[in-house]
Amino acid sequence: MEFIDALAPMVTVQPEATVSRTVMQVEGANVVLFSFDKGEELSEHTAAMPVLVQCLEGRLKVTGGDRTVDLVPGGMLHFPTRLPHAIYAEEPSKMMLIMMPR
Repeated sequence: MEFIDALAPMVTVQPEATVSRTVMQVEGANVVLFSFDKGEELSEHTAAMPVLVQCLEGRLKVTGGDRTVDLVPGGMLHFPTRLPHAIYAEEPSKMMLIMMPR
């Protein structure tokens, strides 16, 4: 069993930066935390595997395919393999990415 009692404190928002940190690698999933300063982004890209994204703090504008959503704490979304997507921080934010290799 792997256990993390608090995800958000494991990554900090840094001025004018996007930060990532892998916090867990287990059978069937890799967990990466991201922090974004306001206005930072991950430009459009694709993933070679399905992923889940959950907002931990802040507010993110997420575009996937032809849809855009506001992702706030407690919200979660799923990207299928190879769906073009982008993430933009409307304010200083933290998110969890769960990659699910097949």
